[in-house]
Amino acid sequence: MSVWTVLLAAGSGTRLAAASCGVKKQFLRLDGRPLYWRALTAFARCPAVAGIVVVFPPDDLETAGAELEALIATRHPGVPVLTAPGGARRQDSVRNGLAALPPHCRRVLVHDAARPFVDPALIGRVADALAQGKRAVIPVLPVTDTIKEVSGDTVVATHDRSALVAVQTPQGFDVALLLGAFEHAGETFTVTDDASLVEHLGQAVHTVPGAPENVKITNPEDLPLLASTLPPAVPVTGYGYDVHRYADPARPGKQPARPMKLGGFPILGAPEVLAHSDGDVLLHALTDAVLGCVGGGDIGQLFPDTNPDFDNMASGVFLSEALLFARSRGLEITHVDLTVIAQVPKLAPHNHAIRVNVAALLGLDKSQVNLKATTEEGLGFTGEKKGIKAVALVTGWRHAAAK
Repeated sequence: MSVWTVLLAAGSGTRLAAASCGVKKQFLRLDGRPLYWRALTAFARCPAVAGIVVVFPPDDLETAGAELEALIATRHPGVPVLTAPGGARRQDSVRNGLAALPPHCRRVLVHDAARPFVDPALIGRVADALAQGKRAVIPVLPVTDTIKEVSGDTVVATHDRSALVAVQTPQGFDVALLLGAFEHAGETFTVTDDASLVEHLGQAVHTVPGAPENVKITNPEDLPLLASTLPPAVPVTGYGYDVHRYADPARPGKQPARPMKLGGFPILGAPEVLAHSDGDVLLHALTDAVLGCVGGGDIGQLFPDTNPDFDNMASGVFLSEALLFARSRGLEITHVDLTVIAQVPKLAPHNHAIRVNVAALLGLDKSQVNLKATTEEGLGFTGEKKGIKAVALVTGWRHAAAK
């Protein structure tokens, strides 16, 4: 069952203030974006997560919320993202985040934005335990150091480390149980993790394996961890071009006539095209452009029209396979510029739908996809309404460490 996440980015960061020039740690930059964004996108990639509430310091709520909106507009994480103001204590911030959850939410994950390296696998372990009926779940790691209890500078006890664990976030809870723990705690005691509230209520807290890389940015010596985690990258450009002839009902061709699609979107009433696959000239050009970014050859090498398996194949399949190939070689697409050259049909009524569809196929925001249409003023075979052309230009980054 799906869960929501409360992402705590409301701390004051006093221990890092001097080393960070006063910038609160949740707003330090990691790969060019605020620290909390890394954790946010990790939760968004976990299939169990239905939405996220980000809790910001009250004084920063307006400015941080505006930056968050800009980030979402550039690259939407794929789940709803809400904001809430923090409180005086951690538990107050958590409670404010819970208040922002949709009424139907029954399970919640609470995570510190200062743990930016959390991954969907760890998130999934906590969410799965909740789905199996556990009402409070925390990720833990074994303690490897000997732990001694001291008074002043004198050791008073040595604890059995086999019975000790180090606790991480995200911590998962039944929402009703966590709210009940807040009511029970009132203002009488302050805790450093949310599971402690449930323990004070006398309820069981269960564990799942944590992740060593899920470290918390707390002290100045942790700041080197925020050096860019991306391998060196170089800008790349890929160019694609494709042509398809229109079917002439009076002169049947060797290839079958296909209803016109552009960018995977059907163009009703348009001339049919001759093609072995579904004949989407725009996606064919785009596939070649993607391959061009990584020196991957062309669409004919990967999907030859002599292979009967590709008969009437959806061109989105070709693009998807090319994307997998290119991404395995380090490609990150940042923008796509497309041009369709045809006398007929008129594409203005379909421009928006084609852009949205292409953006979805590429996993981009529609603002990263541009589409233009033009004619050749009656010249050439397109001007004589005998066919259609498409040109695609893909720009992006190729991470040098990828093969």
